[in-house]
Amino acid sequence: MKLVAGNSNRALSEAIADYLDAQPTRCSVRRFADQEIFVEIQENVRGEDVFVIQSTSYPANDNLMELLILVDALRRSSARRITAVLPYFGYARQDRRAAGRTPISAKLVANLITHAGVDRVLTLDLHAGQIQGFFDIPTDNLYAAPVLTRDIKERYKLDNTVIVSPDVGGVVRARAIAKRIDSPLAIVDKRRERPGESEVMNIIGDVEGRDCILVDDIVDSGGTLCNAAEALLADGATSVTAYITHGVLSGGAVARIAASKLKELVITDSIEPTSAIAGARNIRVISVATLIAEAIARTANEQSVSSLFD
Repeated sequence: MKLVAGNSNRALSEAIADYLDAQPTRCSVRRFADQEIFVEIQENVRGEDVFVIQSTSYPANDNLMELLILVDALRRSSARRITAVLPYFGYARQDRRAAGRTPISAKLVANLITHAGVDRVLTLDLHAGQIQGFFDIPTDNLYAAPVLTRDIKERYKLDNTVIVSPDVGGVVRARAIAKRIDSPLAIVDKRRERPGESEVMNIIGDVEGRDCILVDDIVDSGGTLCNAAEALLADGATSVTAYITHGVLSGGAVARIAASKLKELVITDSIEPTSAIAGARNIRVISVATLIAEAIARTANEQSVSSLFD
């Protein structure tokens, strides 16, 4: 087995390598003056089972292109099998045509990865489960739920918590966490009554006097999360914490979260945290390195990956 670490999240790649007691394969990724990417694999990988670790996070296009070129270099170096390990799969929110004359970019990216020469994909908390079907190769979608629930159990009195989905679309994900900790479920129903008016947040479920835990897969601008926290507190919640797998946190999201009524935002290191995130008073990062490393080991040994979540 060989590990190849892209540049999108070096810290996570090193943590995975440490768990597996493996040294990342030596390779050089550099750029020409016009920002064209050049890759050179500096070890023999002929006949090897290779895992390329690369999140397609910001800058999404650069990291995606680096992944494709790494895969092409490995394929041309006669690697036996190439598995793309994508802790965060960019473009996942473009999983359907939301309007006329628009693309399904998640399918396009899946095609690019497949045709580059990837034999298998390992990813984490896809935005929509059906994206697995966009790949014409075996795809394992890992779940951060075991990591998140372990942290919740360590920090909260479970008899006074309620798991909350920030929108109707995330109910399945929130219910999975609620079942693991035997907690009730609530839903934030947001709607815009008239064009030009702000969204009205209605809370479905009893949150009064309880510690609310918002659960979702992606936090980007943070607006929905902050509004949901205000609505829950207005409905009588004691505190509001958010557990989100992928901390995209673009633009002024970190400042927005820091100024919000959220007690804490907990994200994973599927996307490498920025210095702003590290310095935020109410944002904490937990690691999914062990989870991903265990899935890599099981894939390499032809063992069950799904049993990780039994």
